[in-house]
Amino acid sequence: MKIRFGYELAYSCPHPVPMILMLHAHSSRSPDLLRPDQMTTEPSVPFDTYIDAYGNTCTRIVAPAGVIRITADGLIHDDGLPDRTFAHAQEHPVESLPHDSLVYLLGSRYCETQRLMDDSWRLFGHLAPGWSRVQAVCDFVHDYIAFGYHFARQTKTALEAYSERQGVCRDFAHLAITLLRCLNIPARYCTGYLGDIGVPLSDAPMDFAGWLEAYLGGAWHTFDPRNNQRRIGRILIARGRDAADVAISTTFGPNILQLFRVWADEVQEAAKGSVLALG
Repeated sequence: MKIRFGYELAYSCPHPVPMILMLHAHSSRSPDLLRPDQMTTEPSVPFDTYIDAYGNTCTRIVAPAGVIRITADGLIHDDGLPDRTFAHAQEHPVESLPHDSLVYLLGSRYCETQRLMDDSWRLFGHLAPGWSRVQAVCDFVHDYIAFGYHFARQTKTALEAYSERQGVCRDFAHLAITLLRCLNIPARYCTGYLGDIGVPLSDAPMDFAGWLEAYLGGAWHTFDPRNNQRRIGRILIARGRDAADVAISTTFGPNILQLFRVWADEVQEAAKGSVLALG
């Protein structure tokens, strides 16, 4: 299948503001791109691209005074299959974990492992290790937290989501990640596109999605405590310890986000070879 994906953002700045943007599809999806999600700005400004410590593509710009519009519109090939399930994948003893996975066992800005350690072992310590225990954590978080965009708060941590029992997709992911790290299962935060493909269309405006990857059976695997189902058409943008590492924009000065639009729609071939975007 083909998926058209992209975004349109507009920021208003009283004076020039340096920005770091994390909006490109992850390099792991580069072979699938049929039309790159080339970033453009209006007015046009110089930009510099680099790869951060977690392998994510970052773009540096200086937004001028006034309004700047930032957009991209890409096309990607997807196999059209749901996220893979590996029911027999096992947990690893800490001493046998790869070196680069160990950072995803530690507490981070939004994931307070020391504060949730006792609760995590009380809730899940008796369960058989492996894929089923990771899924049990996701089941718990999915049922425990009430979803609502009006519950969003940029500073909300996993502990606060656990206490308040409400949040958005990043809060679901942060809580599940924290509980998994407490169980000595490496878990990392992911952000990207997740359109309504293979599921009923949502009435809510689309946003970038947050999910997690857990290290089991020698590989990283996708889990989504917010939706709690294997989904089609997931397009990764970035990975990190938590949402602080994968912010779509980091700004170094006053600004107002005036426009925010995201899309990820399945594209189907029409009878005579033209294409139609669905969704």
